[in-house]
Amino acid sequence: MLAVIAGGLFFGFRRIVASTHGTCCCGDGAGRKKVKRVAVADTDVSHYPYSDELLIGGMSCGGCAQNVTNALNALDGIWATVTYTDHTACIRSKNPIDREVLEAAVRDAGYYVIKP
Repeated sequence: MLAVIAGGLFFGFRRIVASTHGTCCCGDGAGRKKVKRVAVADTDVSHYPYSDELLIGGMSCGGCAQNVTNALNALDGIWATVTYTDHTACIRSKNPIDREVLEAAVRDAGYYVIKP
């Protein structure tokens, strides 16, 4: 009985640690790449005249949302925020938005865009 409780605590702790470090904490994260963390230097909304919103599929935790955020923010002139709870990516851009480029970045990170 104690072994079962100890195992549960161990795996629960691992899951918490993984999610706080931006990695996918779920067992279904196989085949997904951890994307290098990208910090957006210019966060002045007035510099981003274009915007779009994507519905992201395949995310199973906050770490997944961080991976998608990093993949999108790695694109030139993009400032994205991704919310796991509603599976939404809010994208701001300094240039006209090319949805195919955004979708490719999401796909390359191991996730997919849900089309309406």
